[in-house]
Amino acid sequence: MIDLRELKSRHDEIAANIKNRNMRVDLDAIIALGDKRSSVMQEADALRARRNEVAKQMKGKLDPETRAKLIEEGKELKTRIAEIEKEASDLDAQYLAAARTIPNYANPKAPIGKEDKDSTAVKFVGKPPVFDFKPLDHVQLGEKLDLIDFDTATEVSGPKFYYLKNQAVLLQMAIERYAIDIVLKHGFTPFITPDVAKEEILNGIGFNPRGAESNIYTLEGTGTALVGTAEITLGGYYAGRVLDKKELPIKMTGLSHCFRREAGAAGQYSKGLYRVHQFSKLEMFIYCLPEESDKWHDYLLSIEEEIYQGLGLAYRVIDTCTGDLGAPAYRKFDIEAWMPGRGENGEYGEVTSTSNCTDYQARSLQIRYRDDEGKLQYVHMLNGTATALSRTMVAILENYQQKDGSIAIPEKLIPYCGFSVIPAKH
Repeated sequence: MIDLRELKSRHDEIAANIKNRNMRVDLDAIIALGDKRSSVMQEADALRARRNEVAKQMKGKLDPETRAKLIEEGKELKTRIAEIEKEASDLDAQYLAAARTIPNYANPKAPIGKEDKDSTAVKFVGKPPVFDFKPLDHVQLGEKLDLIDFDTATEVSGPKFYYLKNQAVLLQMAIERYAIDIVLKHGFTPFITPDVAKEEILNGIGFNPRGAESNIYTLEGTGTALVGTAEITLGGYYAGRVLDKKELPIKMTGLSHCFRREAGAAGQYSKGLYRVHQFSKLEMFIYCLPEESDKWHDYLLSIEEEIYQGLGLAYRVIDTCTGDLGAPAYRKFDIEAWMPGRGENGEYGEVTSTSNCTDYQARSLQIRYRDDEGKLQYVHMLNGTATALSRTMVAILENYQQKDGSIAIPEKLIPYCGFSVIPAKH
């Protein structure tokens, strides 16, 4: 969450940011709730002070009438304090829940807009392939070469699940190891993270585990949910901790399964592997000093570009508009790889994103460090997708298909796969 002490002093700026993000947040109602919360807490403090004063008076010499009055007042205070502490606790929970709906401040350089079409392409790398035959999409390729089975997965698990088969299994493992080797070269500590996180961690990271708009699968009755990304488990790793400034930046990379409800996701751009309920992803995560987060954000993007340039895929870099940032991000860059099977003539599709969330997540999770003066400060937290394996699979299958029906393997992946081509089946 943002610094709640600034709700009044930066009211207009916060309200404009909410509007620019195309979010519905009643800022004035939250401020009013905060004022009520403060008033009730002050009343509770006054009642506790009076209770202490009564207790102090009871220790002295008193006549029976005065003592009886004080005893009666003490009973009334006890009852009233219990009531007002309950009210204060309820108001505090309501206020913090409402405050978490206020998005992070946005970088002034982020394009202002309501949806992805308002984002800005800031860089193009490589040229989309030109085929001398009609290319197939990855769903057709997967079925034709016996690499992906959507039909059986639908029967076993439901829509938007899939089986990978044969060479596709080895190809996914190759992409995974190729990306890990690049990230490790940059000094990241590797993790395989849990697939489950507590709801307070999800809330702290900025994922809503409840409600119709939630993209998260909750595990009923457990207070936990399946993670949608290792950002959640890597971001929760140091929750409630005070980090040593000398250790910053802390660079972590986590491999995890990712589970997303994807409610309402439909259409040709969501078909096949592009938008599914379960996939695997290698995530990068950095905890750093506030003054260095912009630098590390560019660094995460450079690693993502290194990975996809190595795969020989044409891509573009997107500076994400305010309406598509999500609540935690201060600024976000996406890499969209060329996918020949999207639309009539091919289109770019997102394969990675990297976000600078500044201190927004750290405030909720209480992750801090001591500055040179010994004062506690909040770290800045950043995340970046090294590779989303299913979408990278889409790009490779579609871009590397050949006229004879086979699929070539990108040169960088051949040592990991152990083969250079997925042969055609006739």
